[in-house]
Amino acid sequence: MYKKQMLVQRIVGYLVLAAAALVFIYSLGLVTDLHYNNFFYYSENPDSPVFEGAEIYREIQPFNSQLTACGLVLILSAVANLIFGAHTRRKYYIGNYITICLNAALSVGVSVFGIINVIKYRALYDQIDFEALKMWQELLKKHYSISPFWFDAGYYVFGFVILVAIISLLSLAFKVYVMREEAKLLEGGKEVNNG
Repeated sequence: MYKKQMLVQRIVGYLVLAAAALVFIYSLGLVTDLHYNNFFYYSENPDSPVFEGAEIYREIQPFNSQLTACGLVLILSAVANLIFGAHTRRKYYIGNYITICLNAALSVGVSVFGIINVIKYRALYDQIDFEALKMWQELLKKHYSISPFWFDAGYYVFGFVILVAIISLLSLAFKVYVMREEAKLLEGGKEVNNG
Protein backbone atom coordinates (compact mmCIF):
# COMPACT_ATOMS: atom_id res chain seq x y z
CA MET A 1 0.00 0.00 0.00
CA TYR A 2 2.91 2.34 0.77
CA LYS A 3 4.27 2.17 -2.81
CA LYS A 4 0.83 2.86 -4.26
CA GLN A 5 0.41 5.85 -1.98
CA MET A 6 3.82 7.25 -3.00
CA LEU A 7 2.90 6.87 -6.69
CA VAL A 8 -0.44 8.63 -6.12
CA GLN A 9 1.33 11.34 -4.13
CA ARG A 10 3.78 11.99 -6.99
CA ILE A 11 1.04 12.07 -9.65
CA VAL A 12 -1.10 14.43 -7.55
CA GLY A 13 1.86 16.79 -7.02
CA TYR A 14 2.30 17.19 -10.75
CA LEU A 15 -1.45 17.36 -11.40
CA VAL A 16 -1.67 20.32 -9.01
CA LEU A 17 1.06 22.10 -10.99
CA ALA A 18 -0.65 21.23 -14.30
CA ALA A 19 -4.00 22.59 -13.07
CA ALA A 20 -2.35 25.85 -11.98
CA ALA A 21 -0.60 26.20 -15.35
CA LEU A 22 -3.90 25.52 -17.12
CA VAL A 23 -5.55 28.46 -15.33
CA PHE A 24 -2.68 30.72 -16.38
CA ILE A 25 -2.80 29.55 -20.01
CA TYR A 26 -6.59 29.92 -20.05
CA SER A 27 -6.28 33.51 -18.83
CA LEU A 28 -3.93 34.27 -21.73
CA GLY A 29 -6.34 32.88 -24.30
CA LEU A 30 -9.60 34.21 -22.87
CA VAL A 31 -9.55 37.58 -24.62
CA THR A 32 -7.83 36.40 -27.83
CA ASP A 33 -10.96 36.18 -29.99
CA LEU A 34 -12.36 39.36 -28.46
CA HIS A 35 -9.16 41.17 -29.44
CA TYR A 36 -9.80 40.37 -33.11
CA ASN A 37 -13.31 41.76 -32.73
CA ASN A 38 -12.23 44.95 -30.92
CA PHE A 39 -13.99 47.91 -32.51
CA PHE A 40 -12.89 50.52 -30.04
CA TYR A 41 -10.00 51.09 -32.43
CA TYR A 42 -12.35 52.22 -35.18
CA SER A 43 -14.64 54.40 -33.10
CA GLU A 44 -14.25 58.19 -33.15
CA ASN A 45 -15.29 58.22 -29.50
CA PRO A 46 -12.99 55.81 -27.64
CA ASP A 47 -15.60 55.31 -24.92
CA SER A 48 -18.21 54.10 -27.34
CA PRO A 49 -17.99 50.98 -29.53
CA VAL A 50 -18.95 50.89 -33.19
CA PHE A 51 -21.69 48.30 -32.59
CA GLU A 52 -23.77 46.87 -29.74
CA GLY A 53 -21.92 44.53 -27.40
CA ALA A 54 -18.38 45.37 -28.47
CA GLU A 55 -17.77 47.04 -25.10
CA ILE A 56 -17.19 43.57 -23.64
CA TYR A 57 -13.57 43.89 -24.80
CA ARG A 58 -12.91 46.74 -22.36
CA GLU A 59 -15.16 45.44 -19.61
CA ILE A 60 -13.48 42.02 -19.44
CA GLN A 61 -9.93 43.40 -19.14
CA PRO A 62 -9.86 43.79 -15.31
CA PHE A 63 -11.15 40.23 -14.84
CA ASN A 64 -8.64 38.90 -17.35
CA SER A 65 -5.76 40.64 -15.54
CA GLN A 66 -6.95 39.33 -12.17
CA LEU A 67 -7.29 35.80 -13.55
CA THR A 68 -3.75 35.95 -14.93
CA ALA A 69 -2.49 37.04 -11.50
CA CYS A 70 -4.50 34.23 -9.88
CA GLY A 71 -2.93 31.75 -12.30
CA LEU A 72 0.53 32.92 -11.26
CA VAL A 73 -0.38 32.63 -7.57
CA LEU A 74 -1.64 29.08 -8.16
CA ILE A 75 1.60 28.20 -9.96
CA LEU A 76 3.66 29.58 -7.05
CA SER A 77 1.50 27.64 -4.59
CA ALA A 78 1.94 24.42 -6.61
CA VAL A 79 5.71 25.01 -6.79
CA ALA A 80 5.70 25.50 -2.99
CA ASN A 81 4.10 22.04 -2.73
CA LEU A 82 6.97 20.63 -4.76
CA ILE A 83 9.63 22.57 -2.83
CA PHE A 84 8.26 21.23 0.47
CA GLY A 85 8.40 17.75 -1.07
CA ALA A 86 4.68 17.01 -0.97
CA HIS A 87 5.13 14.82 -4.04
CA THR A 88 8.07 12.72 -2.73
CA ARG A 89 8.28 13.02 1.05
CA ARG A 90 7.87 9.78 2.98
CA LYS A 91 6.64 11.55 6.10
CA TYR A 92 4.66 14.80 5.98
CA TYR A 93 5.52 17.71 8.24
CA ILE A 94 3.51 20.82 9.10
CA GLY A 95 4.76 22.64 5.96
CA ASN A 96 3.33 19.89 3.77
CA TYR A 97 -0.10 20.12 5.40
CA ILE A 98 -0.09 23.91 5.11
CA THR A 99 0.94 24.03 1.44
CA ILE A 100 -1.47 21.29 0.37
CA CYS A 101 -4.46 22.82 2.21
CA LEU A 102 -3.54 26.34 1.08
CA ASN A 103 -3.26 25.22 -2.53
CA ALA A 104 -6.62 23.43 -2.37
CA ALA A 105 -8.30 26.50 -0.85
CA LEU A 106 -6.74 28.81 -3.44
CA SER A 107 -7.73 26.47 -6.26
CA VAL A 108 -11.36 26.35 -5.19
CA GLY A 109 -11.45 30.12 -4.57
CA VAL A 110 -9.95 30.95 -7.97
CA SER A 111 -12.33 28.50 -9.65
CA VAL A 112 -15.42 30.00 -8.02
CA PHE A 113 -14.17 33.50 -8.94
CA GLY A 114 -13.53 32.32 -12.50
CA ILE A 115 -16.87 30.58 -12.99
CA ILE A 116 -18.85 33.55 -11.64
CA ASN A 117 -17.07 35.91 -14.04
CA VAL A 118 -17.23 33.56 -17.02
CA ILE A 119 -21.01 33.37 -16.56
CA LYS A 120 -21.19 37.18 -16.30
CA TYR A 121 -19.07 37.88 -19.39
CA ARG A 122 -20.65 35.10 -21.42
CA ALA A 123 -24.00 36.89 -20.89
CA LEU A 124 -22.42 40.13 -22.17
CA TYR A 125 -20.90 38.25 -25.09
CA ASP A 126 -24.33 36.98 -26.09
CA GLN A 127 -25.49 40.62 -26.39
CA ILE A 128 -23.03 41.35 -29.22
CA ASP A 129 -24.65 42.29 -32.52
CA PHE A 130 -23.00 39.51 -34.53
CA GLU A 131 -24.49 40.70 -37.81
CA ALA A 132 -22.83 44.11 -37.36
CA LEU A 133 -19.61 42.41 -36.32
CA LYS A 134 -19.63 40.28 -39.45
CA MET A 135 -20.42 43.28 -41.67
CA TRP A 136 -17.59 45.41 -40.20
CA GLN A 137 -15.01 42.65 -40.28
CA GLU A 138 -15.81 41.72 -43.88
CA LEU A 139 -15.77 45.41 -44.86
CA LEU A 140 -12.34 45.84 -43.26
CA LYS A 141 -11.17 42.42 -44.51
CA LYS A 142 -10.20 41.35 -40.99
CA HIS A 143 -10.33 38.03 -39.22
CA TYR A 144 -13.25 37.68 -36.83
CA SER A 145 -14.62 35.03 -34.55
CA ILE A 146 -18.08 34.52 -33.15
CA SER A 147 -17.17 31.37 -31.27
CA PRO A 148 -17.85 31.35 -27.52
CA PHE A 149 -15.14 28.67 -27.15
CA TRP A 150 -13.09 30.49 -24.49
CA PHE A 151 -16.12 31.11 -22.31
CA ASP A 152 -17.30 27.51 -22.58
CA ALA A 153 -13.79 26.18 -21.98
CA GLY A 154 -13.74 28.02 -18.65
CA TYR A 155 -16.25 25.59 -17.16
CA TYR A 156 -13.96 22.67 -18.00
CA VAL A 157 -10.80 24.45 -16.82
CA PHE A 158 -12.24 25.48 -13.47
CA GLY A 159 -14.03 22.15 -13.04
CA PHE A 160 -10.70 20.39 -13.57
CA VAL A 161 -8.99 22.69 -11.04
CA ILE A 162 -11.66 21.93 -8.41
CA LEU A 163 -11.39 18.20 -9.15
CA VAL A 164 -7.60 18.31 -8.69
CA ALA A 165 -8.04 20.21 -5.40
CA ILE A 166 -10.39 17.49 -4.14
CA ILE A 167 -8.01 14.75 -5.30
CA SER A 168 -5.17 16.57 -3.54
CA LEU A 169 -7.09 16.60 -0.24
CA LEU A 170 -8.06 12.93 -0.66
CA SER A 171 -4.41 12.10 -1.31
CA LEU A 172 -3.49 13.97 1.87
CA ALA A 173 -6.05 11.95 3.83
CA PHE A 174 -4.69 8.74 2.30
CA LYS A 175 -1.15 9.82 3.25
CA VAL A 176 -2.21 10.42 6.88
CA TYR A 177 -3.84 6.98 6.96
CA VAL A 178 -0.70 5.29 5.57
CA MET A 179 1.54 7.17 8.02
CA ARG A 180 -0.64 6.03 10.96
CA GLU A 181 -0.63 2.43 9.75
CA GLU A 182 3.14 2.57 9.37
CA ALA A 183 3.50 3.98 12.90
CA LYS A 184 1.34 1.10 14.26
CA LEU A 185 3.52 -1.46 12.47
CA LEU A 186 6.67 0.14 13.88
CA GLU A 187 5.18 0.14 17.39
CA GLY A 188 4.19 -3.51 16.97
CA GLY A 189 7.73 -4.35 15.89
CA LYS A 190 9.23 -2.60 18.91
CA GLU A 191 6.92 -4.49 21.26
CA VAL A 192 7.88 -7.84 19.69
CA ASN A 193 11.60 -7.00 19.92
CA ASN A 194 11.26 -5.83 23.55
CA GLY A 195 9.05 -8.73 24.59
